[in-house]
Amino acid sequence: MSAQFYVPEPECKRLYTFFDCQNLFHAVKKAWDYPCPNFDPIKLSYMVQRQYHDWEIKRIYIYTGIHEPTKNRTWFTFWTNKLNVYRKDPRVTVTTRYLKYSRTEDGREVAREKGIDIKIALDLIRMARLGKYDVAVLFSQDGDFAEVAEELRDVAREKNRWIKIASAYPYNPSMKRGIEKTDWIPFRKTEYDSCIDPGNYCPKP
Repeated sequence: MSAQFYVPEPECKRLYTFFDCQNLFHAVKKAWDYPCPNFDPIKLSYMVQRQYHDWEIKRIYIYTGIHEPTKNRTWFTFWTNKLNVYRKDPRVTVTTRYLKYSRTEDGREVAREKGIDIKIALDLIRMARLGKYDVAVLFSQDGDFAEVAEELRDVAREKNRWIKIASAYPYNPSMKRGIEKTDWIPFRKTEYDSCIDPGNYCPKP
């Protein structure tokens, strides 16, 4: 999605990437059957950048819900260890929220993310208004972000700026595609495999 009015396109475009980690993990698992979130957000960001010679990565934002340690220590430890690696990188900002728990009619306890999507949406809009980026790439297929893309069009008009938002996702012909009102950046398994995190965080089967 780029602004639909006449504003000069920057020669070098500042790129921010935003990772909806749970959405990305479930999409990758469905596409290629990986059992845990084994992606490296930094490598994925540069994988996308390499497709566009005039994009330059400035910031990488990582968002995910995590289990409380008293609820699921295995996955709490996984995300804590994995995210602590990325927190050390000055290009990266990590945001987490504890998952919320509810019970189904048959008594099962189910964990759900609360507040992550809202935080991503607010950051996308706030940073656009502050003029922080020219291109935002969202690693997600959550259709709710189509409204954010529409809001960014309004920001571009208000600020008289060129802004693009794109959604990156695993390519699988049997699955849904990118987020409506964004540019689509599908990536194939070979590309994803080159961006796997070598860290040993995944729980043992």
